[in-house]
Amino acid sequence: MSGAGAVSEAPVQAPVPALYTCTVGHTRTAPVRHAFRHRTYLWLVDPGRPPRLPRLLRPLARFDARDHFDGTEPTIRAGLEKFLAGHGVELDGGAVRMLAHARVLGHVFNPLSLFWCHGRDGSPLCVVAEVHNTYGERHCYLLRPDEAHRVSVAKEFYVSPFFPVDGGYRMRLPEPDGRLDLTVQLERSGARPFTATVRGERRPAGPFTLLRAAVRHPLSTVAVSVGIRLHGIRLYLRGLPVQPRPQPRPHPQEGVK
Repeated sequence: MSGAGAVSEAPVQAPVPALYTCTVGHTRTAPVRHAFRHRTYLWLVDPGRPPRLPRLLRPLARFDARDHFDGTEPTIRAGLEKFLAGHGVELDGGAVRMLAHARVLGHVFNPLSLFWCHGRDGSPLCVVAEVHNTYGERHCYLLRPDEAHRVSVAKEFYVSPFFPVDGGYRMRLPEPDGRLDLTVQLERSGARPFTATVRGERRPAGPFTLLRAAVRHPLSTVAVSVGIRLHGIRLYLRGLPVQPRPQPRPHPQEGVK
């Protein structure tokens, strides 16, 4: 499913791989007010050619095709191309930039992975937003942002247990360069009860930078998934009702329509 608007002219694509040390913020305004921020780091990589790290550092950053799309293709890029082909989009050899967590010591959790897709001439083609929930399910949105990097799309996937599957998302998703600056807002009945932001600074993806990030944010992907659950418990204890989860698909990797 794609949003309205035309993709802007070709930007200067940031070289990859790169690391972004960033702050993720969640702000909920209804039916109760709640906000939190946490620091982490994300990778910007070519999903067809993930970085090859020194052997001793490989447990700190692994990019596995099973963690994205239907999980059956040999590379993440192949999974992306299969998803796009199912929606009538051909990359035709164009560049792709993926923003995501890597596996750290065998664990990964990506609430949101983003893929900026370009044509052979470097012009922006589309953005794919892959959403994971804490139930092991995933879903992809095919987006075509406007010149201000904004796009609106109907919500189609159960994420938070405190919001039903209705309304839509309003996103601002500029491709990262020296800075990372993303915003995703949930829209329901003319209001925006939830906003997520990601703000970060680019760092070279060398061994020293990775080691420093891993020391500052140990087990970073575990921390993300645990943090989401802890904040969910707090909201539940404050009386926020849980919304029924739709019947899950037979396999957690089939939610890519």
